[in-house]
Amino acid sequence: MGYRVAVVGATGAVGREMLQTLAERRFPADKIYPLASSKSAGREVSYGDEQTLSVESLDKFDPSTADIALFSAGGDTAKAYAPKFGAAGCIVIDNSSAFRMDDDVPLIVPEVNADAVDACLTKNNGRNIIANPNCSTAQLVVALKPLHDEFGVRRVVVSTYQAVSGAGKPAMDELFNQTRGIYVHDAVQPEIFTKQIAFNAIPHIDVFLDDGFTKEEWKMTAETKKILDPSIELVAHCVRIPVFVGHSEAVFIETDKPMTEAGVRRLLADAEGVIVVDHRANEGYVTPHEAAGEDAVYISRIRKDPTVPNGMVFWCVADNLRKGAALNSVQIAELVVARGLSGRG
Repeated sequence: MGYRVAVVGATGAVGREMLQTLAERRFPADKIYPLASSKSAGREVSYGDEQTLSVESLDKFDPSTADIALFSAGGDTAKAYAPKFGAAGCIVIDNSSAFRMDDDVPLIVPEVNADAVDACLTKNNGRNIIANPNCSTAQLVVALKPLHDEFGVRRVVVSTYQAVSGAGKPAMDELFNQTRGIYVHDAVQPEIFTKQIAFNAIPHIDVFLDDGFTKEEWKMTAETKKILDPSIELVAHCVRIPVFVGHSEAVFIETDKPMTEAGVRRLLADAEGVIVVDHRANEGYVTPHEAAGEDAVYISRIRKDPTVPNGMVFWCVADNLRKGAALNSVQIAELVVARGLSGRG
């Protein structure tokens, strides 16, 4: 018997990618409900290459008719509707930051902490809600997991270079329109971003906090501790760049035990969800352009950090709409199915 799956935010960039990923991975669904705001009701969205579905209004949907709901509609919508779905016995997998740090909501990356998923159930004092991490955190912890298990990661310094699709379809439109406009000498009008994004880099994602960091940077620290190990110290600097799809990260790690480049390369090459492309030559690395549309987390530029006793540096790239959002959500749903979890049990 298949599952009844709701996709909340089905008309957005991530929601559309969720539908595509469900179809690509042949998720065992008998029924797919694409849901969005009432103004989007009646629009058609693609499910796989040959099927189109009509969007239904979230306001009018009965959550008890779904077994699993994938949410990618923003924090406000998640806070308003996810608890209702969970209370109706539906397992909610939410892509927003609304529940990530709640003690009774597991924050899951299946390659890293799959065993924590059972904590979502009400019988285990959960709320039938599972949180999907920030897109930059998701790809980072996939790379850190095998290194932490083997060497004990003590400290991480990471600079991110994040695609505009992380801010949604309107942000992608803004990059496109600004780029086109600059070539014909139109005035640049930032709307989504604080400054011009075309041909630029903006060292500011999400709101500023009192300590000078942004909330995006705080998320990476807090989420890595929750997913992987609270003892890991992490500092991040997050930058928005004029790339449509694909987040990149320059990662510096310090570990408790000594590492070798060969040992790190071997561990990462064998890790679930990771592909190492690391040749010290022209084109011997992966960029966000190559990672777009792919499921893997790509690692390149592995080398020893000579400034600390047990240090290593690497480049980490992934498709933020897939592993950073849609794919990870679907993988969590697959985990729910594989473990026979049900919010109605």
